[in-house]
Amino acid sequence: MPDRNSPSWTLIESILAESEAIVALGITLEELGEDTVVLRMTMRPDLTRDGTIYHGGPVASLIDIAGDMAVAVRAGGGVPTISLRVDYLRPCTGPWLRATDRLRRHGRTISVSDVDVQDDQGRLCAVGRGTYSSIVG
Repeated sequence: MPDRNSPSWTLIESILAESEAIVALGITLEELGEDTVVLRMTMRPDLTRDGTIYHGGPVASLIDIAGDMAVAVRAGGGVPTISLRVDYLRPCTGPWLRATDRLRRHGRTISVSDVDVQDDQGRLCAVGRGTYSSIVG
């Protein structure tokens, strides 16, 4: 697992910090492995439907960003999303959500990532699969 001073960790943190949309969502890097990325999003009222349940849009964004970051480690920078599928399994609640991404395939032109989103109690509340370009851009 890369440490916080590794080039991969620095790359992902810089991508997260340079995107106003990602900063606005409050998404931070928690863990980074060779083919895994763990991100965290803290609840705020503007990310919810009613102050207690996350709106689906921020959850989908968390999934997309986690998938993108897993590919970015291999590609050397942020990559475009080709397609994204999200399944909401239960209401996403709690003070924060954790997205755990597993890079399933990194090809020459196309990459695929699977993401699980869990609440603070470890309950699986959403899953997603993203297809990304393997080429930085």
